[in-house]
Amino acid sequence: MAELVSAAAERSTEPEALVGDDGSTVTWEQLNSRVNKWIRLLRAHGLVTGDRLCLMGGNRPEVFEVLLAGLHCGVTIVPVNWHLTAAETAYLLQDSGARALLVDAERLAVAAEAAHAAGGPLALKGLLGHPGASAPSGTGFVTTERVLAECDPEEPPGQCSGSTLLYTSGTSGNPKGVVNDLFIAGAPLKRVTRLLVSLRAGIGVPDRGRILLTGPWYHSAQIFFSLFPLLGGCTLVLHQSFDAARALRDLDAQRITECHMVPTQFIRLLRLDGAVRDSFRGHTLRRVWHGGGPCPPHVKHAMIGWWGKVFTEYYAATEGGIVTLIDSAEWLAHPGSVGHPLAPTEVLVTSPDGTELPAGQVGRIYLKRPPERDFSYHNTPEKTASAHLAPGVYTYGDLGRVDEDGYLYLAGRSSETIVSGGVNIYPAEIENVLREHPHVRDVAATGVPDEEYGQRVQALVQLEPGACLDSRLTAQLDQFCRERLAGFKVPRCYAAVPRIPREASGKLRRSALDSIQPAPSPEEA
Repeated sequence: MAELVSAAAERSTEPEALVGDDGSTVTWEQLNSRVNKWIRLLRAHGLVTGDRLCLMGGNRPEVFEVLLAGLHCGVTIVPVNWHLTAAETAYLLQDSGARALLVDAERLAVAAEAAHAAGGPLALKGLLGHPGASAPSGTGFVTTERVLAECDPEEPPGQCSGSTLLYTSGTSGNPKGVVNDLFIAGAPLKRVTRLLVSLRAGIGVPDRGRILLTGPWYHSAQIFFSLFPLLGGCTLVLHQSFDAARALRDLDAQRITECHMVPTQFIRLLRLDGAVRDSFRGHTLRRVWHGGGPCPPHVKHAMIGWWGKVFTEYYAATEGGIVTLIDSAEWLAHPGSVGHPLAPTEVLVTSPDGTELPAGQVGRIYLKRPPERDFSYHNTPEKTASAHLAPGVYTYGDLGRVDEDGYLYLAGRSSETIVSGGVNIYPAEIENVLREHPHVRDVAATGVPDEEYGQRVQALVQLEPGACLDSRLTAQLDQFCRERLAGFKVPRCYAAVPRIPREASGKLRRSALDSIQPAPSPEEA
């Protein structure tokens, strides 16, 4: 068997390795055979150790088969956000130097246009999915299921570790490819095995159970909390997209033991009808990992009150992985914190000139880590340099503070700070307050030009159905904020918008806020 799949199958207590969105299953034996075939297919098309393969597909079993195949044959997988345009996808193809592109039918048109625009020769352009599917003539895409049917399912020789090249979401400018040493293309597979052992001991990545994936697999956190448990022997249950009622139902029906979520998903779960919420039992659920931005404390309290102390929050980023952890009991004692740094990481909070700040003061968060935990941005040395204070000391671009007990609290992104009258204002603090208002579904706080103060705070609000941003509700929101925030942080104006733009991971797309057209107020209509 493929070495890593074999070890996972031996540990597993479940017959299925993968459960698709449609309920179809892939057993461990079938997964092994499929991974072996994929390895042979990639090699037959000339892919060698270090070559890069762009993978653009939904949360489907074939995606994880390809991930595992790449991890066994030295190929570097480049996950592609399936919401990207053809031009954005072409940029990833060019920047990564990809030699192959695999895509499912739903994204084929975008992928074909991107491949044409990128212009470089691709050794393989493949269509994932049913053997009866086919790409339009002239696109050059082969139906991979037909090719796989002719491939030998026996274990291929010469297996070695592959890698990943993960691109940041690109909320401003082009996405940046992150190069780190989590996987090293061409290294012995024993290195991956040692990594799995380390992750189980260090942060508790499971080696038995059933994992529910509801977020997009291409996001770094979703890959981490699905691929590593799968390699550990867990069954992976795939949802193509997040539906709160369905996720709640399948947590019970699929006997889920662990899952990963983001605060936006918690909010949608909490807004379910009372009868739907009351149907949840959660008897098998042991842990819910969550990150993807600070979780509003009132949301976290509500989820713990509903599901119990099963939540583990972390602070992490694509660049350097997980930095801190905090479980529910510890969080209740330190609400709002994302926990203590994991050894050997040190957290430094600095002023703009790089001076380390004392406990309690907000500044830029830097991480001091061993050389093997460092990272660089692919093809952009200037961006790598700007993220580093010194070798092995780098920032994700976040602001925060550390309290007297060493607990880290996030305040927002340095690039998002609003400076009003010389005072720094952090949008996340305002957003967390306004999300508590019963008429606000989502919110984004921004800075708008002000002749006297430089900037003033504006709140863009996505209202609950039936709510209307008239003068009465505006006054209510203003009073609501004044009771919970210092006066200088209270928004000076409010605007209703149809929808707050977010990535599939839940991250706010601040770069898209300027293009939103606020709805006219009733007084203006």
